Formats: sequence, C-alpha cells, structure tokens
Amino acid sequence: MHTYLCRLMAEEQNNFSEIISHCKEYGYIFPSSEIYDGLSAVYDYGQNGAQLKKNIRDYWWKSMTQLHDNIVGIDAAIFMHPLTWKASGHVDNFSDPMIDNRDSKKRYRVDHLIESFAEEQLAIGNKQLANDTIAAMEKLLAKDDFSGLKDLIESNKIKCAISGTCNWTDVRQFNLMFSTELGSVAEEANTIYLRPETAQGIFVNFLNVQKTGRMKIPFGIAQTGKAFRNEIVARQFIFRMREFEQMEMQFFVKPGTEMGWYNFWKSERLNWHKSLGIPAEKLRYHDHVKLAHYANAAVDIEFEFPFGFKELEGIHSRTDFDLKQHQELSKKKLQYFDNDLKEDGKPIGNYIPYVVETSVGLDRLFLTVISVAYANESWKKDDGTEDSRVVLRIPSKIAPYKLAILPLVKKDGLPEIAKQLFDECKQSFFTFYEEKDSIGKRYRRMDAIGTPFCVTIDHQTKEDNTVTIRNRDTMLQERILLSDVNKIINKNIEN
Repeated sequence: MHTYLCRLMAEEQNNFSEIISHCKEYGYIFPSSEIYDGLSAVYDYGQNGAQLKKNIRDYWWKSMTQLHDNIVGIDAAIFMHPLTWKASGHVDNFSDPMIDNRDSKKRYRVDHLIESFAEEQLAIGNKQLANDTIAAMEKLLAKDDFSGLKDLIESNKIKCAISGTCNWTDVRQFNLMFSTELGSVAEEANTIYLRPETAQGIFVNFLNVQKTGRMKIPFGIAQTGKAFRNEIVARQFIFRMREFEQMEMQFFVKPGTEMGWYNFWKSERLNWHKSLGIPAEKLRYHDHVKLAHYANAAVDIEFEFPFGFKELEGIHSRTDFDLKQHQELSKKKLQYFDNDLKEDGKPIGNYIPYVVETSVGLDRLFLTVISVAYANESWKKDDGTEDSRVVLRIPSKIAPYKLAILPLVKKDGLPEIAKQLFDECKQSFFTFYEEKDSIGKRYRRMDAIGTPFCVTIDHQTKEDNTVTIRNRDTMLQERILLSDVNKIINKNIEN
C-alpha cells in the first residue's frame, strides 16, 4: 500500500491571506502595475489564472448557449450611446449611500461600514447586537432613510478605522459610473460612460437578435465581458473591484409567465454552481429586501467565502422596464409579435416581453473556485514521519493544466519519450512539461498549481511502454500503458 494512503489527518485551512499569497506565488493573480506599487483594487490574472478564468467562462458559455436550444450569445461594445444609461436608470439611480469621516477625510460605503461593525461584534460574541444592526440597516436602506442610517452609525458609536472618531458627515448618494470623453477635440467631445453592466448591450440588440435568429419567445441572449464601477470602498481581494467581468443572460418571456421562469432559473443556476464542485452547504439564497427600480423579484445566490456569506450571482425579474425605457427614449419600437393563437383563434400580437436575468461575476466565481479548492494538508506516513502539502483541488474540467508530464531523469532517452507524449497530448488539452527538481518536488508543485494528473516517464517505460500516473486528489499511483494516457485524461475531463 502506498504511504500516502495511510493518511491519518488532513487539515484544510481556507485562510484568506494564505489564498491571496498562493494565487500570487503560483501565477494566478498579481497586483496590477506592481512595479509602481500597484493600483488599489485592480488585479492582473497570471498565466494560470488567465487559463482558469477562461475555462470557467467557457464552461458557463457552453452551459448557456450550446446546451440550451433557445439561448444565443452576443458580444456588445463597452462604449454605448450615453442615452442608453439615461434610459436604463443608471444616470439617475446607479449610486450607493456614502458617508465621510470629517477628521480622516476617508469616505465609506454606509453598508460596508455597518457590516464591518457587525463583524467586529460577532467576533467578540455580541451576536444579537450584530444581527439587530444588520436588520435595522437593511430596513433603512430599503426606505432610502439616510438620516436614519446616520443615526444608526452614531448610536452604535461606529468609528472611522483611521481617525478613531465618530465625526461623520451626512449620508449622501455617490454615482458609480466612470465617465470619459469621446472625440479628439476637448470642446467637441461627448461625455460617455464605461459600461457598469453588460445587460444593456443585450437589451438594445433585442430585436436585431430576435429577427436575424428567428427567435421565438421564450428565448435568451447571453454575454460575457468587462464592466466598470467606481467603487469607493473596493475590498476583499478580487471580490469587489473597479474593473471586473460579468456573465449575464437575459431571458425574454411572455408577460404573466415571468415568475415561473424566475423560479426556474433560480433553481437552475444553483444546480449549475453545484456542478462546479461547490458544496451545497456553502451556497444559499438571499431574497432582496430592497428591490432595484427595474425589478419585481430578486434573489442572490450567496457563497460562504472565507470572509462570510456574500453575493455570487443575482437572479432578477426585470419586468419590461428596460425594453420599455429604451423604446420611449429612442422612439424605436422594441416589441415582439407573437404568432401563438388566443382562445378566439387570433394571434396574440405585439407586446414588450418581460425579462428574467441571471448575472454572475466571473471574478467572484473564480475566487469561489479557488476558495473551495485550496487545502493545506498534513498527515503521518507509514514510517511515523510527518508530511504535508498545499493543494488546489480544482475540478479537472476547468483546471488550467489537465496533465503534467515528468521524465524521471534528464537522460537515458526519457526526455525524448516524455516530449513525444507531450506533443501528442497538447493537441487535446493543456499539458505541462517539466524536468527540473526531484520527482517529489515536482509532484508538490503540480498539487499547488492544481494539475489533476501527473505522468512519470521512467526506465521501466523503455522496457514495457508503461508509465506511472498519479492522481492529485488521492495521491494514488498506478501503472498504465503509455498509449492510454491521452484517452484516460480526456475521459476524466469529460466526466
């Protein structure tokens, strides 16, 4: 029996600071512009992070478009006519309540300030106070009661983290959109916005897609892409950033059927997250207390991050708000002609569809996958000595590399056999090749990167054309035929 099978203990520590350090050390995420001391709340995805992010995006795209016969995808521009954002309500309503400390001059999002206070109370055992404070905050936010929010902050003596004082300004709204100018001459330039969401690119293209694709309601339009929000308090690594990526799908339905489809997508999306290997006990629904101006129902799928349950994906019943607003401001009809027959035998005719939206942050989903996958393990071997490793148990179907090919030594013709296998496998999936260091150190490095399988080419390979394949999760090793490697890895990826 292999010594690794005699594992007596495995400690999995999802320490957030460890995860952040691990992401940098193994090429997943770097602070942006780090040689210039970085830029607050902006990050770059490294070689492994970029591939994992792409794999997650592709998995979502396939599940939405390829596996549904009534959902198609588009790629709309980041820049849009500025009236788009007037129609959508972002110019007038896309803001967060903020408060400034007069002494430190630091600005806080009100909900973040109060949530931090509640977290501090939980940490010292004041659970009731923490829960009561959050409940009071949610009621005040739902009523846009800014004076009440300030009273809540002052009555709990919530202090600024920098000045240590409770000297607060009144609560004010702060618009989150980035603006810029379109045009080469400043006097002639038009103010436009970096899109704060990808959804509006779908709405303005509703009829283009419906007519050219001959789409029949109900149908959906999916899109992935960058969005930008001027978050005053961006925090918690890549959880809340100023530049981020969304994966959204707008599902157009007949008015009156939206709640059935809302419940359908609510269940469908939860099951999709579970298919990524996210434990059910770390997912939950959270119904919105305050609905957005466009919604008649809204729920978040929350994940238990290392810093607590937070929003991962939103499912919203957006009614006909967006299409109606764009129709009114553009003076262009955005109606669907329904050929289905009514009871009297006549076609239903024209109407503005209702919309059910699913919207997930790709960066948050990336952080979710890493948080679930990260483990710091230790165990006692057969000989009584201690051993340990850091491992990323990323599901094979989305792991950056599916296979590492490792010649035991850099001589005796082993690298030549390994490179031949590498050239064969890289046609089918991402494959890693490495000769440096002992085989044990290379195994540990592949564990830390999250590579599901390692194949070792040794001297026995030359005798009988077999190799050792090692499973990342179980650390089990077995001999298989060299010619079967590609088939075995492909089968694992598919499952």
